[in-house]
Amino acid sequence: TSYRLECALRSSAILGFIGLPTLGFHLETAFREGLYAEAPALLYAFYLLIASLRWWVKPRLVPLYVAASFALISTEVHVSWDNIRRFLTYEILPWPMRSEGYYAGTGQIVFDAMEVGRWAWDLTLSEVVPGAWNTLILTQIALVGTGLFTLVVFPGICRHFYSRVPRALSHYGLIVLRTTPEYILAYALLQLWGPSMLPAAVAILLHNGAILGHLTGGHANTLNLRTDLPKRRIDRYLFEVLPRVYGSFLAFLFYRWEVMMRESAVLGILGIPTLGFFIDSAIAADAIDKVIFLIGVTALLNVGIDSISQLVRRRLRVRAGAVFTYD
Repeated sequence: TSYRLECALRSSAILGFIGLPTLGFHLETAFREGLYAEAPALLYAFYLLIASLRWWVKPRLVPLYVAASFALISTEVHVSWDNIRRFLTYEILPWPMRSEGYYAGTGQIVFDAMEVGRWAWDLTLSEVVPGAWNTLILTQIALVGTGLFTLVVFPGICRHFYSRVPRALSHYGLIVLRTTPEYILAYALLQLWGPSMLPAAVAILLHNGAILGHLTGGHANTLNLRTDLPKRRIDRYLFEVLPRVYGSFLAFLFYRWEVMMRESAVLGILGIPTLGFFIDSAIAADAIDKVIFLIGVTALLNVGIDSISQLVRRRLRVRAGAVFTYD
């Protein structure tokens, strides 16, 4: 439960980048206005918020927090059922069905299968294909990078390689990387390296690699090695520890594959030409029909990746066992 609360805090920070007044909003504002001295302070505040969860999140205080959240929520938000009805029955329909009634001012809906098919085909060629292709490329780069990063960092927290102090330092480093939302990492790297897939790939592999490094290292700590184990760390790593944790490592990695796919799509909001970029552009143009179509394609890609991941895990006969896996 505490980890899911940590995930909720990360998501709340990310939502600040689309206008909600959370830490993410102020961080994005600081970067946009060139106030780079404020950005680290905001990140430190976020880290302190996450690190202090164990002290202020108590079961007996949860009812108080829930009551306070309702008391502090904005009263200026009004739900318009007319807008909801118009959204569900009109705006999500393909443009060819609405165009005639829109220009005539009648709001009439006309279904022409040929026109709707042409609209879907044009949208597929112009946005779905390039967006999906870039999303898949970014996902696969991040997947391979995450795997390599995990294999490099997990020995740092393993008792079979290092003493307590180096393990503690490595552990805190992984906490910082996995606590920092990949969106914020990508945004910061974009300021340094400019717009490309590289900042997104590095952000995704650092975030997910830290999670998998923690999980794989924790699994390695449960191993009981033989008494005549190799004295050199590299030999111990290659011939004793890695072969015994490699199955669970692959299970963790393929488990995160679908998550990386979602992250790759979402990071398009930052200008990287994945599906998220085209979704964000459609929202800016108030083309809700395009938004729904593109979100549907993204969902289908996620389902496909998840199905392939499960198939690969079954074929390789790898499983995470009883070790907890982060969402």
